[in-house]
Amino acid sequence: MTTTTASPAPARARAAEGGRVFAGAGTLLRFNLRRDRIRIPVWVFALFVASAGTANNVKTLYPTAADRASIARSSDTPAVLAMTGPRHYLEDYTFGAMLGHRMLGIAAVLVALMSVLIVTRHTRAEEETGRAELVRSAVVGRHAHLAAALATAAVANLGLALLLAVGLGGMGIEGIGFGGALLYGLAHASVGLVFAGVAAITVQLTAHSRGASGMALAAIGAAFALRASGDVGNQALSWFSPIGWAQRTYVFVDDRWWPLLLSLVLAGACTAVGFRLSTRRDVGAGLRAARTGPAAASEALSRPFGFALRLHRGLLIGFGVGVFLLGTMYGSILGDAEDMLKDIEQVQDALKRLGGATVAESFAAMVMSIVAVVVAVYAVIAALRARAEETAGRAEPVLATGLSRAGWLGSHLAVAMAGGTLLLLVSGIGLGISGAGSTGDGGLFLKLVGAALAYAPALWVTVGVTAALHGWFPRAAAVAWVVPVSAFAIGYLGQLLQFPGWVNNLSPFGHVPRLPAAGMDWTPMAVLTLVAAGLVWLGLEGFRRRDLDTK
Repeated sequence: MTTTTASPAPARARAAEGGRVFAGAGTLLRFNLRRDRIRIPVWVFALFVASAGTANNVKTLYPTAADRASIARSSDTPAVLAMTGPRHYLEDYTFGAMLGHRMLGIAAVLVALMSVLIVTRHTRAEEETGRAELVRSAVVGRHAHLAAALATAAVANLGLALLLAVGLGGMGIEGIGFGGALLYGLAHASVGLVFAGVAAITVQLTAHSRGASGMALAAIGAAFALRASGDVGNQALSWFSPIGWAQRTYVFVDDRWWPLLLSLVLAGACTAVGFRLSTRRDVGAGLRAARTGPAAASEALSRPFGFALRLHRGLLIGFGVGVFLLGTMYGSILGDAEDMLKDIEQVQDALKRLGGATVAESFAAMVMSIVAVVVAVYAVIAALRARAEETAGRAEPVLATGLSRAGWLGSHLAVAMAGGTLLLLVSGIGLGISGAGSTGDGGLFLKLVGAALAYAPALWVTVGVTAALHGWFPRAAAVAWVVPVSAFAIGYLGQLLQFPGWVNNLSPFGHVPRLPAAGMDWTPMAVLTLVAAGLVWLGLEGFRRRDLDTK
């Protein structure tokens, strides 16, 4: 007979192993925060300004209880609930309830996007460029990169939550106290943490950062669609969405905290799955094997434009679906716009300043300016693709084939300009079909399609600015993001923050005629087109004169 005693050695070994797999995570976290010292503060500040501006906006536009009751009644329609949130907020429509109802669902999507981009940038993108393998040659654990990326996302989300809690709570708006503001901020953070965990999974599935981001963005879209469907019809659907959980905190109404636990559990589960999957693949590889292409390239791929279009195809399709749905959703409420806004004097005045046409036409002009900014985001991403190809070293072998620099860069810029124009057309068709249906005015279709296409010259200027920066100041090419960001700030927040009139002229989108509320003016359109052509020529000339910038 023998007896055995449990040896502590295996437990110590497991503990030591656990420590080793995260070795270096703290150093990588500090490195990530150093690299994102501009990006994260910009994201956080922009999200805070959006909420703070909305809070101040509802206080200004709906100062009396009668105003708020009126907008609550007109908001109780399927189309508006799908865009905003559950009906429960409408029962006591205080300033805080309006903020939670109208802002939380949209802001949660942006917070989720921020988290996805942070995790993808510090994991899959690092592996794609080969930097992760170089870092792992040092004393860095297997899970250190993913842990540091998730910690970076957590810092950004919790920082946003703290800023919202302090900022909104300190504005002194009736119904928005520090407790509710803290819940409002944590509701944002909870959605961000969930989709950081989702990104931790998607970066294991594919070998490309664009594919990982695309899958995570599709998950965000599905969560928003479930939330919208549940708020309109079957409430149970909203309980399958992290965005729905955040909205069902009923912040500034009931202040329920327990739905946040659902998000924390899901975020933890997704994170655990992400770590588990990371042990089943090699560095630089994805769990999903890349498809083998055809043995011979098509005739289109042998031409610069066809090759560039193939590279941009996924992005173009994704944005096309998104802007069509966005236009359709906005168009579906055009018929209700007059009833929604007829009792709000300040809104009526603001809409009249846009052109003085019918409320539906003025509202459509305002909506189209927002959709155009979304398309401008695509234009910048597409135009910057050439910069990504250059820094990744893929442009050099293509140019070695005899293709001219102007031909190579010009093909990417042409796809960005033509693709952006196509997206404007698609969004205009969506807005026109649903807008004509909701108003019963079939003639509105062509007006709304024309209003969308009127933004094409401003979009080309956006591509031109990106091209000029890429050509002459490649390391500052990301500054091109100033164009869509400023267009949003000036167009959406300008009146709210009382910007002076000349500021509107700084944005190319400020010169576009506000169709269909205003008449067509061809002069600014021609000027914008000439400016765009000059900027593109400047960019091509700069790219021809400088060396390639590879990392």
